Amino acid sequence: MNKLMKSILSLLCVLMLCAGAAETAEPVELIVFAAASMTETLTELKAVYEAEHPGVTIVYNFDSSGTLKTQIENGAECDVFISAAPKQMNQLDKAADPAVNTAGLDFVLQGTRINLLENKVALAVPEGNPKGIDSYDSLVQRLRDGTVLLAMGNSDVPVGQYTQKIFAFYGLDEEALAKSGVITYGSNVKEVTTQVSEAAVDCGIIYATDAFSAKLTVVDTATKDMCGQVIYPAAVLNITKHEDIARDFLAFLTSEAAGAVFQAVGFSPLHE
Repeated sequence: MNKLMKSILSLLCVLMLCAGAAETAEPVELIVFAAASMTETLTELKAVYEAEHPGVTIVYNFDSSGTLKTQIENGAECDVFISAAPKQMNQLDKAADPAVNTAGLDFVLQGTRINLLENKVALAVPEGNPKGIDSYDSLVQRLRDGTVLLAMGNSDVPVGQYTQKIFAFYGLDEEALAKSGVITYGSNVKEVTTQVSEAAVDCGIIYATDAFSAKLTVVDTATKDMCGQVIYPAAVLNITKHEDIARDFLAFLTSEAAGAVFQAVGFSPLHE
């Protein structure tokens, strides 16, 4: 057998071994914990990413950012975390202010954290807007008069925390309002949205994107002065078993194609 034939046979063996390895490669499940307000957009993007990356399956866990943070802290498997506010990400980031990360937690893979998106805090009403609420100003007056029922998020979820800032801006006493029976609560933004959609309340404070997805009417959006910016940070976690894929998925979320999906429902891509 001449040298050329031996070289060809060797090359064929290498190619067969590589093909066999590719066929038997273990499929990867990438676990992404994300704020409930991203359910529709990330579900759409899952199909796009998986089509471009055979063998990779995106597994989502959608809930309030506070609940997700607690699950991560308590040992849940997670590759990528996307929060609806910086606070919950900061509580997992050793590089964050110790006044926020009071437990000294270290879960964020340094160098991967980005500000992915911005949202708006919206005042949404049921179909027909029975109470005729047309602004935050009118909501505040109705709350003081006791003539409206408002749905808001719990204090441990970002949408509830933004609502509390709006209350502080207007000088409202949440505890007094709750005792007077003009407030109901939801454990995440989807629960609040559902209460509005089902007209179980007169209005709700949710994200503009959730209002869009639920086809609810938005009568007002909060300004930066009222509740600050609504920033969604994202990061790969240092407990990931699939760092390269996690980094790639995060990069995909900053792509032009993903940005178009986010913008379509009212998110503003930041990519910082």
